[in-house]
Amino acid sequence: MVKRGSWLSLTPEPERELPEAVAALRCGGHPSRAAVDSESARIERLVLRGSERAWLRYLHGVVELIDSRAAAEEPAVVGARRRATQVIANHHNLLLALPGSGAQRTSHDRARLAAAQPAPVSQPPDDRGRR
Repeated sequence: MVKRGSWLSLTPEPERELPEAVAALRCGGHPSRAAVDSESARIERLVLRGSERAWLRYLHGVVELIDSRAAAEEPAVVGARRRATQVIANHHNLLLALPGSGAQRTSHDRARLAAAQPAPVSQPPDDRGRR
């Protein structure tokens, strides 16, 4: 039987990657160490004492922040936006494999994140081994 805390298995990458990215999105540039530490503490509280529902609300707020910075040109914000989009999209795709309603509750954000990601660069066909 899978326990109700199965969502916690998905948090290591967001815990590691989101504090700096979210802090940069919030401040609109390179975040201070204090801003990154504050975001890290917020995430830690959610993971250690929160629920899946609270965690998904936090991630939804980050998706809103990603959208609000869509027109940003500051390189730190562009990079933070790209990283946060990748991390949350991966997290939400992994929810598809877990029991419960997490995947259903994040379906709208999953679609928004897919739209926010740049299209993959197509590669020319590999001609090695052809005559």
